[in-house]
This record gives sequence, structure tokens and C-alpha cells, in this order.
Amino acid sequence: MRIKRALPKGVELENYTIEKTLGGGGFSIVYLATDRDNGEKVVIKEYMPMNHAKRSKDHSVGCGSEESLRSFKIGFKRFIEEAGALAKLNHPNIVRVTNFFRANNTVYMVMTYEKGKDLRYYIKQYEGGLTEKFIRTVFPELLLGLQELHNNNLLHLDIKPANIFLRPGGKPLLLDFGAAREAAIDNRPNGPHTLTKGFAPIEQHQHKSVGPWSDFYALGASMYACLTGKAPPPSTSRIKKDTLKPVACTSFDRDYSPRLLETIDWCLELHHADRPQSAEELLQMFQQDVDTDESQPWYLAPIKLPWSK
Repeated sequence: MRIKRALPKGVELENYTIEKTLGGGGFSIVYLATDRDNGEKVVIKEYMPMNHAKRSKDHSVGCGSEESLRSFKIGFKRFIEEAGALAKLNHPNIVRVTNFFRANNTVYMVMTYEKGKDLRYYIKQYEGGLTEKFIRTVFPELLLGLQELHNNNLLHLDIKPANIFLRPGGKPLLLDFGAAREAAIDNRPNGPHTLTKGFAPIEQHQHKSVGPWSDFYALGASMYACLTGKAPPPSTSRIKKDTLKPVACTSFDRDYSPRLLETIDWCLELHHADRPQSAEELLQMFQQDVDTDESQPWYLAPIKLPWSK
């Protein structure tokens, strides 16, 4: 993949060698690299805000104006906070940060390399219509990761299909904690949030109280996309005139259990107090109406890809 200003193959960073560019956005570039100490593949995320920074021939990153430099420093601090927050966690459903370091006048985050594709791929491939088995396999495990996050007083605040990575066997991994922050219940966030239209709840748009309920709205919107192939209407539009019809009151009831549809609708309530308040509540909803195997929790049972109807 070719991305403007990306480091070329062969560049060495500490004890890592860049192999190729995997992707990038407005604030970072992601690379596949090799750890020269053990030969293992890793993923390296570089802080590189496209609107504020440029790269020199020696690969160093700089800014062209004082205004750009101020914005760069704010993002730089947030990037380090993201790496620090993730480095505290060790959970099978949360991307694992193994190292972060400064070089080239910027900062790099090293993560474990996993094979698979993100949820966007499957939603696009099958235009929604992913099975109930798919949803009941992927999302409870994500909730286990969110539970760990919330128990450490952290919020993700940018859950969406692009940030839900599916490994072979259906094991999900929560990615990209660029918006993650420490947040106590009823905390009003300081500074800008990362917002994704259709997946962000109204309290993020309005810079009001965020909490676990904010992540559950985004989780519900992601499940909604698994059914319909698209995000629900933006919460900013819904707050003015709510055109979103509850999925429990649609033809989806022919293909999905009432309990699952009710769970999605519960997550997508506009007012945060009307949504689930804890991961435990949501996990209990998922566990209802399901036959379990006593030898293994049903939500940990691997399934084969793909999971379309």
C-alpha cells in the first residue's frame, strides 16, 4: 500500500526493520516490520499527522509553522497516552502493545502482529446479513475486552467495524485506541474526541458525560451494521428527528432472535441512561436464549469463516 510520506521498506527503527505499509489515516501510519532480535513480525504505528507534519529526506518529522507545531505537540502527547494506556493491558481481545519509543522527532508504538481482516471486510463482502452465530461469537468476546478496559477506568470511544479485527477462528481483537482516555463515570471529556459518523453517541458530539454507555452505543451501531450493511443514522440527526426504526420491529425478526434484536436496540438508545451501564449487563443479555456447552463457554467456541447466511 502506498501512502504519502510513509517510510520506505528497509528503514531501521531501533531493532525493527520496516517491511511494508499496512495503512494509515489522518494522524498515523501503520507498518508491518520485523523484530531483528527474534525475526518475528510486528506492527508499528507511527505518529504522523498529515495536516501538520512533513518528512525530511533523513526520515525525520517536522512542522512548517508555529501553529502546526502546537497541534503536532498536542497529538504527540495523546499518542503517548494511547500507548501508555494500552501497555497497561494484557487481554486476548485487546491489541497488545509491546513497546513504544521516540525516533525521527516523532513517536512509534509496537504491537503484536495478527493475521485476519477487520469487520468492514465482512460487512462489505456480504452487504450485512451476517448471521446470529457470527454476532454471538464476535461481540461477547469484544465485551470481555471492553470489560477489562472499563475495569481499568479506560474508555475506547471509537468502536466501529474498522477497529474490530477478526483473527482466524473468529477471535476478535479491539484495535486503534487513538481516542482512548481515562474517564471516571460522569466524566466530561477535556479536549477533542475522535468521532465516527453513525457510530458515535450524542454525548460525544455534544462533549457531555461519557462513560461505558458511550462504548456500548458504538458496539450496538457495529452490530446494526452487521445486519443492515451500513451504520445507523448519525446521533446528531437522530436527536433532531429520530428516523431509526428499532430492529426488533422490522423484518429482521425472521432471521434473528428477539433477544438479539432487543439487545441491539438497547445499545442504540439515544439517552445514555437508557443504554446498558456495564459490560456485565450486556453479557447477560447475550447469554440468554443460548444453549451452552459446559466444557467451554459458548462465546469462546471457534467458528469457521465466513459467517454469512
